[in-house]
Amino acid sequence: MANVPVQRMSQLMAKTLRDDPADAEVLSHKLLVRAGYVRRTAAGIWSWLPLGKRVLANVERIVREEMDAIGAQEVLLPAILPREPYEATGRWEEYGPELFRLQDRKGGDYLLGPTHEEIFTLLVKDQASSYKDLPVILYQIQNKYRDEARPRAGILRGREFLMKDSYSFDTEDEGLARSYALHREAYQRIFARLGLDYRICAATAGAMGGSKSEEFLAPAEAGEDTFADCPNCDFAANTEAITYELKPVDAADVPAAEDIPTPDTPTIETLAASLGVPASATLKNLLVKVDGEIVAVGVPGDREVDMDKVEAHFAPAVVELVTETDFAARPDLVRGYVGPQGLDKVTYIADPRVAPGTAWITGANKAGTHTKNVVAGRDFEVDSYVDVVVVQEGDPCPKCGTGLVLDRAIEIGHIFQLGRKYTDALKLDVLGQNGKPVRVTMGSYGVGVSRAVAALAEQSADDKGLCWPKEVAPADVHVVAAGKALQTELALDISQKLAAAGVRVLVDDRPGVSPGVKFTDSELIGVPQILVAGRRAADGVVELKDRRTGEREELTVEEAVARLTA
Repeated sequence: MANVPVQRMSQLMAKTLRDDPADAEVLSHKLLVRAGYVRRTAAGIWSWLPLGKRVLANVERIVREEMDAIGAQEVLLPAILPREPYEATGRWEEYGPELFRLQDRKGGDYLLGPTHEEIFTLLVKDQASSYKDLPVILYQIQNKYRDEARPRAGILRGREFLMKDSYSFDTEDEGLARSYALHREAYQRIFARLGLDYRICAATAGAMGGSKSEEFLAPAEAGEDTFADCPNCDFAANTEAITYELKPVDAADVPAAEDIPTPDTPTIETLAASLGVPASATLKNLLVKVDGEIVAVGVPGDREVDMDKVEAHFAPAVVELVTETDFAARPDLVRGYVGPQGLDKVTYIADPRVAPGTAWITGANKAGTHTKNVVAGRDFEVDSYVDVVVVQEGDPCPKCGTGLVLDRAIEIGHIFQLGRKYTDALKLDVLGQNGKPVRVTMGSYGVGVSRAVAALAEQSADDKGLCWPKEVAPADVHVVAAGKALQTELALDISQKLAAAGVRVLVDDRPGVSPGVKFTDSELIGVPQILVAGRRAADGVVELKDRRTGEREELTVEEAVARLTA
């Protein structure tokens, strides 16, 4: 094996900290800063120090190797992008305030790329003219930009982040399915090599568009996504992507709707208490505005409306809650007493739990009055059914009916079957086998490279510090010289022997630093093996410690070198 340079901590640009940063909220933020891997430059903008850059480069290497293995070709596109392609697809406006927009000195509009679907589409349009040029998979590993309103959690949610984005181009849907499957399998190999615990979850396409989408989620307390996992079958999904079948019921025996006086009951809680019924027997009707038009959203009274789902349903339209001014302009909408029966000029969407035939107690559109025995499909019509409730622990699995378990997770990868959204907008055609133009179909696939570093820190750290898997660690072994000249001499000698055999070595040879601080730092930094030249250095004996298990063993120098180079 090739000789690799020894990294001496006496020369390393990295200072460890004893205390957590004051603004740190999550474990990875605290430890990556304390262990000298990253430093904050500005809100949501981070600098990678030598140890952090090594870990980041190792993640890049694994991603690159697995992408190359499926025949993907690496390119590098600009980060500063022109407005016109994004305007053609509608994303110049759809992205909203999260898009970094800028102008050149001549007033030309540009953006900092959040994703590159448009630019890759134009690249293939320039390079491919025939079906013989396809299929092709292109990828890059590049910084992306998003103007987060509240960047937080260190590198987990930054304004600049490193991402692998790849794009497949095929002439038929069957080819897209094959490209999607190739990426799905490659991602499983990537995350297995990284040592991440992850779940593959059904997801929504969001602003990306497309027909199929899956997320790769790493369970962690710091995660911003909530996913549902079925303990009985293989179902797993982001809660925003869970859908239920509409199941109508027979309402033949339900009496006619009847108004009942309910003074001072403008909330579900006060209504249920007044009537002595469970909240689940009532119908909650939330009023929102969609591009200025009022829409009512119906859900069972014991459930909350998931506004993210409502916004996703109406995207790219702007969704906002109605205000006092809106109620004043519509006296027929009585605050706290709205019901779907008799609503005029209001679109009504409902969760599938408000299925045809279900009976409810709901507002009578009169102050101090509700109506009972209001039946969906008999007394009011639903314009469209949309899964809009906040998913709860114990909700039935859509696949087998078992109660779902909810967990927090970090999104580390996302794959999309985009179809022809972008190729339609940018008119990407090639000549087919019959000599006629064929519209190309696309897939889009992302891995959060810098996010994966944070996810690994979250999942693998313990109460002493970071604890990296071998393949991504900044070194294979952390050699610690306890302090005396003889110990330092032995530590440097064994470091050179290991490096000559191709082992990546970080050696703590800092003068004037106590053994206690060095031992603490070795655990904080988290290299998989710790080799200590300590009290028995004069005998040529060192101590080898496994960082993860804590197991220790005394070995001669020759035995230690043999063990670590095996």
